[in-house]
Amino acid sequence: MRQQVETRPASPWVIVAAVLLPPLGIFLQRGLTPAFWVTAALTLIGWVPGVLLALALLLAPEHIPIR
Repeated sequence: MRQQVETRPASPWVIVAAVLLPPLGIFLQRGLTPAFWVTAALTLIGWVPGVLLALALLLAPEHIPIR
């Protein structure tokens, strides 16, 4: 069974937040979900992996199965 993913478009401010601080951009768009925690962990490992996941989650949410 596939989960429904929120499909509202990300605002420009959320995208800027995702580039500067990736977990913040995900939090503003989705709240405290598993996607937030995965992005936070990747950002602690390195800024680039966190940014890449955050932008992917914001710009193409239907392609990534993280709630």
